[in-house]
Amino acid sequence: MTFPAIDGERPRSGRDPLIMDYQRSERLAELLVEILSEMLRRDLSDPRVSPVTLTGAKVSKDLRHARIYFNLLGGTGDRQAALAGLRSATGLMRSKLGKGLKLKFVPAIEFVYDETQDEARRIDDLLRRTKG
Repeated sequence: MTFPAIDGERPRSGRDPLIMDYQRSERLAELLVEILSEMLRRDLSDPRVSPVTLTGAKVSKDLRHARIYFNLLGGTGDRQAALAGLRSATGLMRSKLGKGLKLKFVPAIEFVYDETQDEARRIDDLLRRTKG
């Protein structure tokens, strides 16, 4: 497969390592969200993580680091407690990932609160005030 040239750039083949790395890290990010969400639901009994929903992931190109984004169901709950619960379960999660995924290295996991919904609510409130 050949990709068209952009601005005089040489055409890239489908075997270009840069393109393959990007696709692999994106696929791994999606897979991590799916597997970790299932682990949260099924394997963890910590009440601090019960309202947690995973919203996305970004994996480094070398597949060694993963940033997992989370939010709290209904926007209520203690972010810091949820983050502490997730951090305490990280070792267990990495161990289970290592057994299930066929990777040379299991990525280091960092959990980050996803503020997208909070920002959307804030903007919506501002828009309502300006209309009122």
